[in-house]
Amino acid sequence: MTGAEDDKKMPLLAHLVELRARLLWSVAGFIVAFLVCFYFAQPIFDFLSAPLAKALAAHRISDQQLLRVIYTDVTEVFFTQVKVAAFGALCLSFPVIATQVWLFVAPGLYKQEKKAFLPFLVATPLMFLAGASFMFKVILPLALNFFLSYQHAGGDGELAVQLEAKVGEYIGFIMKMVFAFGFCFELPVLLTLLAKVGLVTSDGLKRKRRYAIVIVFIAAAVVTPPDVFSQVSLAVPLLLLYEVSIWLARMVEKDRAKLAQDSDSDDDTGQEVTPA
Repeated sequence: MTGAEDDKKMPLLAHLVELRARLLWSVAGFIVAFLVCFYFAQPIFDFLSAPLAKALAAHRISDQQLLRVIYTDVTEVFFTQVKVAAFGALCLSFPVIATQVWLFVAPGLYKQEKKAFLPFLVATPLMFLAGASFMFKVILPLALNFFLSYQHAGGDGELAVQLEAKVGEYIGFIMKMVFAFGFCFELPVLLTLLAKVGLVTSDGLKRKRRYAIVIVFIAAAVVTPPDVFSQVSLAVPLLLLYEVSIWLARMVEKDRAKLAQDSDSDDDTGQEVTPA
């Protein structure tokens, strides 16, 4: 089966065999990536915990305060390393998984459909990486510095307030924020794809802007930790991406109108003129 344009059909059993092969390749890629990431779990953890270490050093309330994270369960560190390895494996194996999905779906598409969907397939991991990087490099340091500013040394009958972060909770917080920003940064890709297939329009997106603002803040409240800072830090970029999506939808509509105009002009020039 070389493509939908060849009008060839595969039996259901052949599709199931093909799907099984693609799933096996995807699982194998994830397992190999997991083993590699588990071997390097400590360096990966050091990378993820670097913003916390920097923030703790900047907000140290006494010379005796140690730059550390703690654990209160004997299995917590081990399962945290497993979680870190799975997180890294998912990131490393995504190109393999996406390639297998494309190889399974592409033979059923026409050439025009392949050209239309391939840019979205490429843009999806790039936008996820942009969202994760924005969170890790910009939002996370701001958030940690904000929350650590509530520490104080105490004294004169006052209790000291000091952060004792648990290793499992910190990694869980990082992973939740990475996935939240990564998936939410897919908004322009999703809306542009919907505009390309004609399900949404730029005018419709502009008319629904007020509803989009409410939905964005609700989504930010659901996927981020329960604090206003994290929710606003995700909602504001999402609103900017929504405006970018309107512009991209308008560009898609202009391209569609141009193609329709060129097609009409070709039809007009191809008609024979019958003499009176």
